[in-house]
Amino acid sequence: MDPDMAMLAGTAGTTLVTLLTTEAWQRARDGVASLWRRAEPGRADAISAELDVTRGDLLAAQASGDLESRDELSAEWQGRLRRLLAAHPEETAALRTLLDELAPRPPAAPSVTQHATASGHARVYQAGRDQNFGPR
Repeated sequence: MDPDMAMLAGTAGTTLVTLLTTEAWQRARDGVASLWRRAEPGRADAISAELDVTRGDLLAAQASGDLESRDELSAEWQGRLRRLLAAHPEETAALRTLLDELAPRPPAAPSVTQHATASGHARVYQAGRDQNFGPR
């Protein structure tokens, strides 16, 4: 198997399991099931059901403080996705697209807009962040 595909499957498995405990879990489940629906239509419903079971296992593990289950479940889904890509390399681009859609985006930097009016001998000092006066 191409090392890039193996790395993609690893990233996808970890991302998938992480997303199963977030608000995006249904989109993640549906997206992964759609990969199987295109590649192996007969297994798509079973994969969707297995993702629901994985989510339940993961939520129970989190509630009990079991930190190892997340890694085990990630490894399980990494293997499944790796085998899917090995058998159906044409799904590689679709998996990348799905990950791009599901990956959490960092919050955008806040926008700062400043307006000032000075008259006479007044001075205006504006800064978007720190401002220092005096000797250093």
